[in-house]
Amino acid sequence: MLYQLYEAQRSLMEPFSDFAQAASKLYGQGAVWGQLPMAQRMAAGYDLLYRLGKDYEKPEFNIKSVKVDGEEVVIQEAIELDKPFCELRRFKRFTDEPHILKTLKSQPVVLIVAPLSGHYATLLRDTVRTMLQDHKVYITDWKNARLVPMSEGEFHLDDYINYVQEFIRLLQAEYGNCHVVSVCQPTVPVLAAVSLMASRKEPLPLTLTMMGGPIDARKSPTAVNNLAMNKSYEWFENNVIYRVPQGFPGEGRRVYPGFLQHTGFVAMNPDRHATSHYDYFKDLIKGDDASAEAHRKFYDEYNAVLDMDADYYLDTIRTVFQQFELVNGTWDVKNPEGQIERVRPQDIRTAALLTVEGELDDISGSGQTEAAHSLCTGVADSKREHYEVKGAGHYGIFSGRRWRELVYPKLVKFIAANDQPQSRASARDALAAEDTVKPARRKATVATVAAAARPPAKPKATTVAAAKKPVARKKPATRAAR
Repeated sequence: MLYQLYEAQRSLMEPFSDFAQAASKLYGQGAVWGQLPMAQRMAAGYDLLYRLGKDYEKPEFNIKSVKVDGEEVVIQEAIELDKPFCELRRFKRFTDEPHILKTLKSQPVVLIVAPLSGHYATLLRDTVRTMLQDHKVYITDWKNARLVPMSEGEFHLDDYINYVQEFIRLLQAEYGNCHVVSVCQPTVPVLAAVSLMASRKEPLPLTLTMMGGPIDARKSPTAVNNLAMNKSYEWFENNVIYRVPQGFPGEGRRVYPGFLQHTGFVAMNPDRHATSHYDYFKDLIKGDDASAEAHRKFYDEYNAVLDMDADYYLDTIRTVFQQFELVNGTWDVKNPEGQIERVRPQDIRTAALLTVEGELDDISGSGQTEAAHSLCTGVADSKREHYEVKGAGHYGIFSGRRWRELVYPKLVKFIAANDQPQSRASARDALAAEDTVKPARRKATVATVAAAARPPAKPKATTVAAAKKPVARKKPATRAAR
């Protein structure tokens, strides 16, 4: 019932929010009432009211270009693989310069596994943009569970692990090898996925980079860890799980709603958020457009949240934060064929391991990510590293100045030191461009028509109109691509 009440409140607030936006423009500089006394304060107040009441949609990555060896290369997004609960999104690079194309071809392939913990994968926009300078980049773009029809079935933590393995195999089949970077929540399922592949004697990623994740949540527990550990499994099931209401494609699906997660995020630092909004109000009055825009960009991302499937969320609570099955060596995972397999990180031998932690991380405490080294005993000492980022909080290890100046140089050097030449199919090597954008593939179902790269459809509002899934189309490429 809570979800229905929230949607009713949101619908009720929407016209007031729209009115506040219009009023802000009316009182803005150069507008109809912009010369009235106190007009700037009125405009600022209405603008703040609008932002507090508006519905935040899924943001775009909006990465149009990056520099490689000093030359600008164009970026185009494409959906490489479309799964019911996730899209494997690729950032394809285009250039007309032969020497830059040669560089692009030789660069390592990286799969970034984004968190499925409330925010969209666009939270890693800075991570992606930076890595595109030196790597071929793919990312897991998890879907809002309320947009996934019940006909697609359940989604458990086991399914998450199977998705990761499928994505790794896809890139290995395409390029011969790949590197994996996991940020926060996915460090645990990624380690499980690679452990299972190692136990089956499958080819492993060349490197595993784990950043700020709860490998062993018992070490230096944070407020987030304590909540998950001190409340019972039944408490979570009875208090934070609701069914998606009518009007959404996922109607009837059990989820941990995004609005509840957002409430929890804000409750961790309410004073900081209140101060931030007041500073935004003052910046608008002063005409400090740069500071105001920085505030908008941050909260456009921070306030955009997605629903998580209840089965996946509850599995994570039990497995990672209550029974600690990974570190206790008791974690069994069901593969797509229905067979049960034991997770054995000690079987990993060929993949190099890098763990990264922030000194001031208040989400994944000190030592939680580093614990991966004590589990992966089969990895040689020469192929493992740990890095603590001084002065960095949780977000600082993958976004912002410390990420770009401290973490990324360490990461790019680590990947380069363990990289190997890629092996491409002979038919693909014959193409003038290194590769072409393929249509999104779903679960080995009906193949779609091949076409050329075009930007993905603009994300739609999470309402009834958002039901349709993006379809990858193609048009003839005019640039040499990578």
